[in-house]
Amino acid sequence: MHPSRARLQYLGAFTFIGHLAFGWIWIELLPQPYENLPTRLAMACLGIPLLVGALNRDLTSHTTIWIFSLSSWLQLPMFFSWMYWLNGGNDVWLASVSCMLVIYYHLTDWRLATLGVLMGVGLSLGLTHLLGVPLTDGAMQADNLVVLAFAWGAAVMLGASSANLRRTRLINTLSTMGVMAHELRTPLATVNLMGDVLRNLSQHDLPEAKQKRFDELATRLQNLVRSMNRQIDTQISNAQLMRLPKDTSTIRAAELVQDVVLHYPYRSSRERDCVQVHIQQDFHFVASRQLFSQVLTNLMKNALHALASASNAPSPGDLRLDVGMHHGKGRIAVSDDGIGIAHEQQTRIFEPFFSTLAGAGNGLGLTFCKNVVESAQGSLSVHSEPGLGAVFMIDLPVHHPHPLT
Repeated sequence: MHPSRARLQYLGAFTFIGHLAFGWIWIELLPQPYENLPTRLAMACLGIPLLVGALNRDLTSHTTIWIFSLSSWLQLPMFFSWMYWLNGGNDVWLASVSCMLVIYYHLTDWRLATLGVLMGVGLSLGLTHLLGVPLTDGAMQADNLVVLAFAWGAAVMLGASSANLRRTRLINTLSTMGVMAHELRTPLATVNLMGDVLRNLSQHDLPEAKQKRFDELATRLQNLVRSMNRQIDTQISNAQLMRLPKDTSTIRAAELVQDVVLHYPYRSSRERDCVQVHIQQDFHFVASRQLFSQVLTNLMKNALHALASASNAPSPGDLRLDVGMHHGKGRIAVSDDGIGIAHEQQTRIFEPFFSTLAGAGNGLGLTFCKNVVESAQGSLSVHSEPGLGAVFMIDLPVHHPHPLT
């Protein structure tokens, strides 16, 4: 839930030392009806992979995620419920299972934790029957089940409350960003007026060279203001990440793409020239035109950043927007020949506040894009090879507008 390398190492050490310590306590110091040293050693060894640098260095890799998930599941719901059955549901293991539920729901999402608990308890109960281990009446007595039900309910409530708290914090953060972005319009309006003043000065009785200089400066200022206003629009749209407007209309994909490309605030003529639009087959879809314009703007901005990070200067066709059909759905694809996206990052790029641009992005643009596309019953996916560019594909249900009669 809150991944960090130090946290994984701590959990690994706690797992290894904790199982050995409790194995000794329940065998030597406070003997329990059932305790198995080889099983304890096996559970303790589950903490060792979390201590290995090659595994805890990249927290987003599939290997690390699977090892952490499997380790948590085996030693918490699976092992604890197994020991509960074999110890007849005595006080020690009733308390242990209750604590396990709270810990497990803290370590992972409450929905995954619920699935893990059901599978772990069910599998451990099935193993006891398969191995012919008799269940004592104490394990299934009513007061134990009431305590376990209360602990499970409390764990679910805490897990869901934690998820709601993170959602509230995200909404508050986004709202603050939206307000700050909106407040920037006032000084930008002043800068725009300065551009008008400079342009007016260039019309006065001045030498031609100075007139040209004033006019160029005014144009630069107003282009800068236009670009900043577009960025402000982006941040205000991102601030609506959790509360997207409901307005929709029928949109012609080719017209939308061409309009966005035409009005994009390019930083140079070279950037403008590297963009190409290809219309294989036009289609209509139903969505918010304003929000989808912002989606394409975000994707173009990311593509241009990727091209700027490449070693070669962008050339015509390095950024392409394609409109066509794919498996019965309309597709808008934004492709670039930039630096690409690392495979381990592709699973996280749509998460809030995750950015591949260290120090240069807030990590909200692609999350916003995904939410907008999904609100139109579509899907947003990516295919990328490091060093070979990236393709972002928007697949949308096609709308067939009724012809006017």
